[in-house]
Amino acid sequence: MASNGRAPAASEARAGWRGPGRARQDEIYRAGIHGRRPIVPTDFTTLERRARRKARAAGWAYAAAAAGEGATMRANREAFERWKIVPRMLRDVSHRELDVELFGRRLPAPVLFGPVGAAELLHPEADLAIARAAAALGIPYVFTSQACAPMEACAREMGDAPRWFQLYWSTDDALVDSFLARAAAAGAEAIVVTLDTTMLGWRPQDLNLGSLPFARGQGIAQYTSDSRFLEIVRQRIAAAAVSGKDVEITLGAIRTLLSIARRFPGRLLDNLRSPEPRAAVETFLEIYSRPSLTWADIETLRDRTALPVLLKGILHPDDARRALDAGVDGIVVSNHGGRQVDGAIASLDALVEIAPVVDGRAKLLLDSGVRSGADVFKALALGADAVLIGRPYLYGLALAGQAGAREVIANIIAELDLTLGLSGLASVDELGPGALRRI
Repeated sequence: MASNGRAPAASEARAGWRGPGRARQDEIYRAGIHGRRPIVPTDFTTLERRARRKARAAGWAYAAAAAGEGATMRANREAFERWKIVPRMLRDVSHRELDVELFGRRLPAPVLFGPVGAAELLHPEADLAIARAAAALGIPYVFTSQACAPMEACAREMGDAPRWFQLYWSTDDALVDSFLARAAAAGAEAIVVTLDTTMLGWRPQDLNLGSLPFARGQGIAQYTSDSRFLEIVRQRIAAAAVSGKDVEITLGAIRTLLSIARRFPGRLLDNLRSPEPRAAVETFLEIYSRPSLTWADIETLRDRTALPVLLKGILHPDDARRALDAGVDGIVVSNHGGRQVDGAIASLDALVEIAPVVDGRAKLLLDSGVRSGADVFKALALGADAVLIGRPYLYGLALAGQAGAREVIANIIAELDLTLGLSGLASVDELGPGALRRI
């Protein structure tokens, strides 16, 4: 069957069905005849190196660095390296199926554009370019709470393409409800609640630069476009909870004020005169996440939204059991790409322990450390229904905007297709632990 779940017609079979892997190879090689190379590198190492050369220091520190000494980020990669694929021969793999179903939507591949905050640090079109890239491939984009464009604007770019919404649980419940309502109205098909960022981890690369994008008004567009959030801001101004007093006037402070004013809704001159933009930043930093979040809060979600709910950041089997008991629809095994806790367990290692607990009772996704189609293969073999991609497409965005982000994910899907076939499998449904060996 074809990767969209449709059996190939006889004419297709005679012509030689190629699948996304061979089709992508042919596209690149044919362009090479004319002296054209891919707009983004097809391997992660070169992709990362070129993106680093192009990015500004603050952007690279935020996007690429990890918590502490980077032990968790390294562990993510080491975990993938410990599992080796065992190809099988002489099986008919002329037609391969990559499609999967998630919450009633048939997707062409088990891959999603994961939520990435403050993407404008690497490209000015940020979330809008990512939304268009995802729509072009027909795979979901998980809108982030820490976006540089409102979810409604991203939804308009995507047409009927699938989208989800990632929720950071604020200290203000009315704001949580507002985000959930907006997500449903914007056509989101699932809610992903991030659990592991109730406070920012220790990130030396950002700290060494004294750089936090949100303090400059970057990555808070979901908030400044929200009526409840603006109501909170105005209440705080009226109560003198935030003000312009005791501000040290420096060149850096002036630049920050301009950055904030440019990103706040309205005219730049009006924003420079108003206390609201700066108050919005201060309010965001105080209320965007709730360290007191507990399972009792999660259990209220069924009354807050009719959308499927996934919990992102689960690493312990007991937490997976608790999530299932709470009636969630999915679990995202994730350590936030190594950005929160230094020395934490690798997400892939956690997946191995959590998959038997979930055992098909909810959708199981993997996030963190996925760099290639071979990585996707391994994650699916170890129990994931799909994976979230983060840094790779962000680096593609840095190099070539929308087209770069799209091609990075297209390359990952192409490699997954070829790896599946070359391993003797015709469908992702056939993947299981037997396709791998641990060394």
